[in-house]
Amino acid sequence: MELAHTLLLNEEACSQLSEVQKAEFIFQWLRYLEKLLLATSRNDVREKQKTLVEQLLSLLNSSPGPPTRKLLAKNLAILYSIGDTFSVYETIDKCNDLIRSKDDSPSYLPTKLAAVVCLGSLYKKLGRILGNTFTDTVGNILKAMKSAESQGRYEIMLSLQNILNGLGAAATPCHRDVYKAARSCLTDRSMAVRCAAAKCLLELQNEAIFMWSTDLDSVATLCFKSFEGSNYDVRISISKLLGTILAKAIISKHPGTAALRQSIRRVSLEEVLELLGTGFLRGSSGFLRASGDMLKGTSSVSRDVRVGVTQAYVVFVSTLGGTWLEKNFPVFLSHLLSLVSQSHPKATQTQIDAVCCRRCISFILRATIGGLLGEKAQIAAAKDICQTIWKLKKVMDAVLSDGNLETRLGSTDVAASQHMLVCALQELGNLIHGLGTTAAPLLQDSSIGLLDSVISVILHPSISVRLAAAWCLHCIAVALPSYLTPLLDRCIERLTVLKSSPEAVTGFSFAVAALLGAVKHCPLGIPHGKGKIIMTLAEDLLCSATQNSRLSAQRTQAGWLLIAALMTLGSAVVSHHLARVLLLWKCVFPASPKDLETEKSRGDSFTWQVTLEGRAGALSAIKSFVSYCGDLLTEEVIQRLLPPLPCAVDLLIQLSSILKTYGNPLKTPSVVYRQRLYELLILLPPETYEGHLCAILKELAADLTAPDIQVAASTFLLPPLCHQDDLLILSPLLQETDHRFIEEQLLLGNGGACGSLEYDPYSIYEKDVEGDSVPKPLPPTLSVISSAAKLFGVVCAHVGEAQRLKSARDVVTRTGHSLALGSLNRYLGGISSSQHLNSCIGILYTLSQDSTSPDVQTWALHSLSLVIDSAGPLFYVHVEPTLSLIIMLLLNVPPTHAEVHQSLGRCLNALITTLGPELQGNSTSVSALRTSCLLGCAVMQDNPDCLVQAQAISCLQQLHMFAPRHVNLSSLVSCLCEILLDNSVLVNLCSPYLLLRRAVLACLRQLVQREASEVSEHAVMLAKDSREKLTPDANIGEMGLEGALLALLDKETDQRLCHDIRETLNHMLTSMAVEKLSLWLKLCKEVLAASADFATITCVDTMQEEEGHKLDDASVLTTRSDEKPHPFTNPRWATRVFAAECVCRIINQCENANSAHFDIALAQEMKKRDSRNDFLVLHLADLIRMAFMAATDHSDQLRLSGLETLLVVIRRFATVPEPEFPGHVILEQYQANVGAALRPAFTSETPPDVTAKACQVCSAWIASGVVSDLSDLRRVHQLLVSSLTKIQAGKEALSHLYNESASTMEILAVLKAWAEVYIIAVQRHKNNKQTLKTTSYSEESVRNGSNSSYGLLDLVCTDLGTLSRLWLAALQDFALLTLPSEFASQLPVDGGAFYTAETSENAKMHYCNSWALILHATALWLTSTGFVVADPDEGASNLSRPVTPTSMCQDSSSGATVKSPEDVYTDRFHLLLGISVEFLCSLRSDATMESITACLHALQALLDVPWPRSKIGSDQDLGIELLNVLHRVILTRESPSIQLASLEVVRQIICAAQEHVKEKRRSAEVDDGAAEKETLPEFGEGKDTGGLVPGKSLVFATLELCVCILVRQLPELNPKLTGSSGVKASKPQILSEDGSRLVSAALVIISELPAVCSPEGSISILPTILYLTIGVLRETAVKLPGSQLSSTVAASLQALKGILSSPMARAEKSHTAWTDLLRSALTTVLDCWNPVDGTHQELDEVSLLTAITVFILSTSPEVTTIPCLQRSCIEKFKAALEIKDPMVQVKTYQLLHSIFQYPNPAVSYPYIYSLASSIVEKLQEIDKRKPEDTTELQIFQEGIKVLESLIIIAEEQHRSQLVACLLPILISFLLDENALGSATSIMRNLHDFALQNLMQIGPQYSSVFKNVMASSPALKARLEAAIKGNQESIKVKLPSSKHTKNPGNNSSIQLKTNFL
Repeated sequence: MELAHTLLLNEEACSQLSEVQKAEFIFQWLRYLEKLLLATSRNDVREKQKTLVEQLLSLLNSSPGPPTRKLLAKNLAILYSIGDTFSVYETIDKCNDLIRSKDDSPSYLPTKLAAVVCLGSLYKKLGRILGNTFTDTVGNILKAMKSAESQGRYEIMLSLQNILNGLGAAATPCHRDVYKAARSCLTDRSMAVRCAAAKCLLELQNEAIFMWSTDLDSVATLCFKSFEGSNYDVRISISKLLGTILAKAIISKHPGTAALRQSIRRVSLEEVLELLGTGFLRGSSGFLRASGDMLKGTSSVSRDVRVGVTQAYVVFVSTLGGTWLEKNFPVFLSHLLSLVSQSHPKATQTQIDAVCCRRCISFILRATIGGLLGEKAQIAAAKDICQTIWKLKKVMDAVLSDGNLETRLGSTDVAASQHMLVCALQELGNLIHGLGTTAAPLLQDSSIGLLDSVISVILHPSISVRLAAAWCLHCIAVALPSYLTPLLDRCIERLTVLKSSPEAVTGFSFAVAALLGAVKHCPLGIPHGKGKIIMTLAEDLLCSATQNSRLSAQRTQAGWLLIAALMTLGSAVVSHHLARVLLLWKCVFPASPKDLETEKSRGDSFTWQVTLEGRAGALSAIKSFVSYCGDLLTEEVIQRLLPPLPCAVDLLIQLSSILKTYGNPLKTPSVVYRQRLYELLILLPPETYEGHLCAILKELAADLTAPDIQVAASTFLLPPLCHQDDLLILSPLLQETDHRFIEEQLLLGNGGACGSLEYDPYSIYEKDVEGDSVPKPLPPTLSVISSAAKLFGVVCAHVGEAQRLKSARDVVTRTGHSLALGSLNRYLGGISSSQHLNSCIGILYTLSQDSTSPDVQTWALHSLSLVIDSAGPLFYVHVEPTLSLIIMLLLNVPPTHAEVHQSLGRCLNALITTLGPELQGNSTSVSALRTSCLLGCAVMQDNPDCLVQAQAISCLQQLHMFAPRHVNLSSLVSCLCEILLDNSVLVNLCSPYLLLRRAVLACLRQLVQREASEVSEHAVMLAKDSREKLTPDANIGEMGLEGALLALLDKETDQRLCHDIRETLNHMLTSMAVEKLSLWLKLCKEVLAASADFATITCVDTMQEEEGHKLDDASVLTTRSDEKPHPFTNPRWATRVFAAECVCRIINQCENANSAHFDIALAQEMKKRDSRNDFLVLHLADLIRMAFMAATDHSDQLRLSGLETLLVVIRRFATVPEPEFPGHVILEQYQANVGAALRPAFTSETPPDVTAKACQVCSAWIASGVVSDLSDLRRVHQLLVSSLTKIQAGKEALSHLYNESASTMEILAVLKAWAEVYIIAVQRHKNNKQTLKTTSYSEESVRNGSNSSYGLLDLVCTDLGTLSRLWLAALQDFALLTLPSEFASQLPVDGGAFYTAETSENAKMHYCNSWALILHATALWLTSTGFVVADPDEGASNLSRPVTPTSMCQDSSSGATVKSPEDVYTDRFHLLLGISVEFLCSLRSDATMESITACLHALQALLDVPWPRSKIGSDQDLGIELLNVLHRVILTRESPSIQLASLEVVRQIICAAQEHVKEKRRSAEVDDGAAEKETLPEFGEGKDTGGLVPGKSLVFATLELCVCILVRQLPELNPKLTGSSGVKASKPQILSEDGSRLVSAALVIISELPAVCSPEGSISILPTILYLTIGVLRETAVKLPGSQLSSTVAASLQALKGILSSPMARAEKSHTAWTDLLRSALTTVLDCWNPVDGTHQELDEVSLLTAITVFILSTSPEVTTIPCLQRSCIEKFKAALEIKDPMVQVKTYQLLHSIFQYPNPAVSYPYIYSLASSIVEKLQEIDKRKPEDTTELQIFQEGIKVLESLIIIAEEQHRSQLVACLLPILISFLLDENALGSATSIMRNLHDFALQNLMQIGPQYSSVFKNVMASSPALKARLEAAIKGNQESIKVKLPSSKHTKNPGNNSSIQLKTNFL
């Protein structure tokens, strides 16, 4: 194939190939040539032009296949457009000659067709350059058409389309001829030809004025004719043609002279609508030629014409556009409704016709209003529809007020209005459903009276209207949940009052059922009590049904309908009424077969009607119960359900005989009964009706084989039972399309009925099947078969092998056989033998090449694709032959046989899947296969059929998945974008084929997952290349692919597509939002700004009054500059919600990127450096603006998203400082906007979920610390205060619009918000106190700082009394709700403080979201009162019900016993502790970090004060339980912050235990003051024996936990883990910051443990404690620069000091054992120096020396004074003094300094004796080697200090010698005045230091001083010179030298003092 990549065709290579390969080779060359010609220079092309033309023309003669001829023609045209054109006339003549040829043989046909295609292509590309040749060409082509077969006619039409396109107005002379020819083709028997003719005429009408003026009527009639017998493609093409021409007739401005203009008549809108209406009502039978049938009134318009005209209406309006529709909507609406009015009885002659026509009208309304209008225009349209309903209602009232009953019901007017009303009501419902809460103003406007209008027609005589009105109410309730309860109340009230009107009983019961069905779509629900009211009403209706025969049927139906609908509310409601329902169920059927017999003998046709109605209703109710309340189906309930079943089945069997007796009136009721029973049985397990299986099977068989329904059944039974792929071929009508809603009716032929609500009122409450459209149940006769088929499957599966059903049909057609071959393999799970596979494939190969019958080809190829799928790897050997077969067929099957191409596409797809990742290979065979696959895709991409294009795209998608490098991304992306964004005239922005759009998006979604930025770039490039082609609507160039997709999301209605668009956008956002920040924010802003026009103004007005000067920000938000037209015209609320969610995602993406996104100074600096840099913080104003616009919108969903965005912005930007105003943050300037965005959420009519979200934002805003000024904070604080007032009354006071759990949600949200604010206030107050302690502020900052923190606490404190009470009540509720189910009986009967017993399940979730912060706040509050102040109003609680935390577990009636404060606190303490332990001990995987942290902080707060500590200390089991729980938390949660918080609680527990032990010891000593010390009992763990029992010991539990932490960070501490015994050489390591913190915290706890033990107990734990502490020291003693200690070493030394100085070391009972153990520990430390396993460990000497020093100084002397140990220690110090590192020396001096000063000579003297002399030597050395840096200076200073300390310690007689040693050393560092001037700063410092020390020593030891001076004149002279020269500078320098000396020493000694 590489040889095909040349400019000229390589004929030599080509001639050596087989026929199939040759075709492939030529096609490949032509594809390459097309790209090459465009890239080659004009001169190079001209050189080779002659040869190229010859080669191309010779190919023309060699019978090229359809794709090849198309490409060939394209290349010829490109060649001439680039090269010279002088030979083009020859080429045109040649083509014309080929067409004229008399050769009619099939083999010559491809050449003729190729010539036709070439002509089209040449004229399209070269157009007017070709001068006047076109008249001959067109004449020749038209002549050829007369004798052409369908393929010829098809190609000629397309060719003419191209010729017209190229010539434009120049072709006028031929227009009439072309028009004539195309007219005949428009009614061709070949569907493909009709489509081609439509395309040709569509091109023609651009220039041929007569088509949309003088000939308009005949064009319309022609189109109507063309719809007859059409398929989906034809309907799409013709409707596009008709719609476009009619639109043009209205809008065109006629060109030409005045005379011309007069001759052309203007067409008015009325005329055009009349024309379309005629087609809709009379079809193609014309206007005047009324045939006999027509006059007799028998002929009915064929459905395909009606559906076609329906689509034309939509195209017509879409072409005119949304603004046109807005202006002309009233006219358009009344025209549409008139089509189903009585003035045209044809359309609604039978119910079936009426249903179909109504569907068409609904479709037009949905597609135009729903698709073209923005929300404001939709609201206006809804008003118009509402007025129409009022008008129709008036007409009806006039008729009904007529006294004569006969005229009333038979009146034509009532019938006339019914279908119009149904269409109007359904569209009104759909409109409001789509608008959601943005429709609120529409319902609030009393002048429209929308609700009244809908409710008034519920009493309409026609059942269809009553149902439509009920459905409309359902839509209103789903869209506006706040109307659900009021509507329900209103309907229930009407139903109760008007119980004696049959219309009212059915109408209002439908309405109540529809509203109950809406509850599942409204998360806020309805009050629980409504269930009871409805149940009572239903019982009442059922009981009163027999009282009045005129009403019995209606009341029976209504009663059961209400019960069935009630079931959809779920178990929580139904469980309370189940017993009554089961009783009614039991009573509706006879008790025994005998009773059934007697029943048969009694009664008449009417009573049987009512009986069957009742029983069918009961079956429905039970079916509904089983579907919606599955969890209530316990064994017991099933047993109560079963008794009536046998009787129900008996009645089924006897139905036929009852029917015979009573005749026709029972026909429908009996079918309905049958269907209901089947539906129920499908849901029940077959065991429950095992005894009746045979009887049921017989009935099913009879239903399924009834002769009269076979035809209809096959069309609607197949879809649910068939595989999706088979459906497409079975009938193109079964495919999913945008027109499915109207196309469905064609499935059933002209006689069948489509589904409609009146066929089954019970479907009104069912789950919505498709999005927002009305349920469309089929007529009972059809739906019973559907149910029978399903039940048959269930029963057969149960019966199994017992009764094999034998099929006796003999299917002989080849089609059937081939499908059977494929399906068998598909359903039997693959093919296992290759022999079987070979024979299969052989048969299918042959069948698939049978070109005489496209059907056989289609099915054979379809089966082949199934075989490929199921054969898997076995198929591998057949891949090559199969692939070449597919390519051959693709290149040769005519494009008119689209279904063959579709099957070929499926085969190719299956092959690519089989090859899979192997397609990446580089071998020649693989690359040949890959090339063939890509070639196949290219052929299919060019196919005119959209479904074939969809196959091509999914094949390319597969190829891209397996071999991404080999798919040309730029051409694939441009192909996708072109499909997605062309034809924007149609309703959707893109291809009219749903499946193609889905394929495109599925592919895009996959591409952007891998390479989003490339895809995006290619799309923009494409847009720039083809500017002129794309409409301004989809301006990818400006908005990028992202913007185009967002615009598409707004217009698209298909759920799956929208989901894919969202996913695609999300992937693009994730990978590119950061680099394309401005674009993304601009898009989101434009989408959201579209809603700003009517939402924001109101909010800002309210701000003006209060905030005067603060207005500027908010007004910036609302003024919108409209300098250019908006790319998003009125986006729907769902799109705006998506945009708001995108903003949050963008912020999250930026968080993981550059830190400059959240640092304005850095961002501005980087932006200066490179203007292309872009950072989020620079767009903060936009973010706030977007959040504000969304949060103040009409749509509740958008308000929630806006508040969420605001929350994210506050959390992310709260700490970003404002560089221009130090001390302030950047968000501070937006406080007015934040306030304005929050305020509307606290109005009384706001739904609770919005208020709850707003509370969260309020608390986040206050807690963020952005606003420090109290008066500013008050604004937002005030909102929370108002909420608190509202909720204080408890659950009773809140709104009754929603379920009680919604009130719970709101109350808890408010309490949680307050809790967060209180927690922050307390923290700030605490931090403030600390900072005030540690630093001295300037006056002002103290005032400001404390102002906010104290102030915030003060703000909260005013409400703290109320809050604390509510918090405790909420926690008590939570505690009750989390009890296990076995305690259910102990729960309060009427619920808790904030939830009702019935809604406890729903309430649980809200408690789970908020309890943790409330717990933390309550703990802080209790700590602040110190558990010692009782509440003043403890007794009288303000809650409406006396649930006070005092009456915790006692019955509220026995409130007489008043508890003591101690009891109250104990209760509270246990409540808080219980909740915490319960939560922490079984952490669920979904427990949030926030909850765990808050819970641990609450425990910390509790244990901060003495009283709770004493509780824990005195109750050891409680402490152990807590420790075990914390241990689990540490094991299951990796987060360091959680582990640290847990350790802090552990530390507090140990503190509590210590305090308890101390207290007991103290009181024992006080009590037993007189007694002997020995008799004192041992307190602390381990008592007298020292034994610690696991599970019973606090210390043991603590050790387990600490070991867990330590071993996790340092596995070497556990010999078992490292697999070695004892000490193993491992390099010391530095832990992460978190790790160090954890280890340090654990060590602190360990060092506290001995204090909790008795002396014996302490002996038991000491080895462990010492091992761990020294282990940490050993493992982390890393050498750090400057000999610093790592934080873990510091912690272990601190712990060591704590352990060594424990009183237990000195207690008489434990002293000896401790001494032994401590000696061993010291030995271990000393051993750390020794090499282990021959390797030397690189431990830090300073750390180890410090440890030794800690031992020496902190233990009793007998530990360290054993000679061997002492010797070792001294050696270590000696060695350290020899180490070259100066810092080590400094530290060593410091440590020795402290040892020398140790008061006990037994300890310090040996060190002095051994080390003093070497120190003196060292100092004398320094004298010779002058110090060069500060560390050496420090060594000297520390050394001198050591000597000075020795002088102080030394006995009197030796002191003088020491002074005599010291003086010369000091004097040697003095400088005279000359040297002083030139000395380095080090030397000068040294000089100062020495001089200063001499000044101190001189006076102290004056005699020695004098002696030394006398004995050494040199020294004396030097000293005098120095003093003299320094006289001046001493004065100046003394203070400064002190200062310089201080810091250095301070820092180096700090650690030392810590441990020693």
